[in-house]
Amino acid sequence: MKKDQTTPQTVIGIDLGDKKHAVCVMNQAGKILRETSIPNNAASLKRLGGEFPAALAVIEVGTHSPWISRLLKDCGLTVLVANARKVKAIYANTRKSDRLDAVILARLGRLDPELLHPIEHNSEQAQRDLLPVKMRDTLVRQRTASITSLRGSMKSLGMRLPSCSSASFPKQARAMLGAEGRHDLLSIAEPLLLSIECLSKQIVAYDKIIEETAAERYPAAARLREIPGVGPITSLSFVLMIENADRFSDSRDVGAWLGLVPRRDQSGDSDKQMPISKAGNRYLRRLLVQSAQYILGHFGPDCDLKRYGHRIAARGGKAAKKRAIIAMARKLSVLMLALWKQEGTYEPFRGGLPVA
Repeated sequence: MKKDQTTPQTVIGIDLGDKKHAVCVMNQAGKILRETSIPNNAASLKRLGGEFPAALAVIEVGTHSPWISRLLKDCGLTVLVANARKVKAIYANTRKSDRLDAVILARLGRLDPELLHPIEHNSEQAQRDLLPVKMRDTLVRQRTASITSLRGSMKSLGMRLPSCSSASFPKQARAMLGAEGRHDLLSIAEPLLLSIECLSKQIVAYDKIIEETAAERYPAAARLREIPGVGPITSLSFVLMIENADRFSDSRDVGAWLGLVPRRDQSGDSDKQMPISKAGNRYLRRLLVQSAQYILGHFGPDCDLKRYGHRIAARGGKAAKKRAIIAMARKLSVLMLALWKQEGTYEPFRGGLPVA
């Protein structure tokens, strides 16, 4: 048994938890060598890796999977990070438990790793550089929620606060409430207005950090900003989340990776028209859709990409503009990846765009 435990044929299924992990160690013949649970800390994981060197470890994607996958690799293990949402044997199990999940992970890893739809986490440096982007997004959503709440509250009292940028909202709101003589409402709203101003200052601070990070370490992000509608946040997020442009042999594959292609439900003569899959990173997909909306909108400059969107929208039908924006976002992702891989310069009119 000791020989089996140290051969590369050993498979370790680990169901990750916040406080402890369920572990199932199995040999290539399918015999369970050990079932146990270990605390969620680096020391316990290192002991497990040292006990079964050169084994195949299978874990689920989750909050802890990035650092745990890197730690196990450093211990000499081969690591597969399973996309549990695509593994029906895990998420649809009628007798679901941490122990059974660990067993299923080990069995699937033993039989065919492709059944796990494995994903690859970014490096620790990329995750660190992406933190300001994520923290900024959190602050923006908090500021938006605060403004929306204040607007709704004032409308119920017959006051419609002015439409303006989020950064200038506190000043405009104070001026309007003061001009209307509603100092009682202003005193109540003042703490929230101060909070909005503080959030705006912190957002500006994160903007500076993002600009500096892109300029110092990611020259590819500057190249992508040549495309209209692609700002520092979208370009840096695109580079950090993909990290390696060569991970896609065909630039068109990035659209599917981002979930910007339709789902498929085909059987026999039936081939249903489905919405996009929405796989991949939701935040990056949202950024690309926002860039596409800008390009297609009134302020977007004329270019091949905008003309492509207008051709899609001109086909008419239900939700034609929405389909055009999604198609533009997919085309934009392909264009950005092609520019990155080829280290080229953006040309608004090339007589054709990369096929998406």
